[in-house]
Amino acid sequence: MPKYYEDKPQGGACAGLKEDLGACLLQSDCVVQEGKSPRQCLKEGYCNSLKYAFFECKRSVMESRSVARAGVQ
Repeated sequence: MPKYYEDKPQGGACAGLKEDLGACLLQSDCVVQEGKSPRQCLKEGYCNSLKYAFFECKRSVMESRSVARAGVQ
């Protein structure tokens, strides 16, 4: 089970997912066996589920900020 669900690290709403995504990439065959950078492996489609979850988390944070900003005006 991802660490995100065990203990939420300090540093923001999506910090746990970001940490899990980084760990997934660093442990992937692309990085370990092929010696590519995590960024290259991400572009090649490794860890897609965590990438998508992290994107959705960041998007929800941004949407909540815009809603709060619209309510203040």
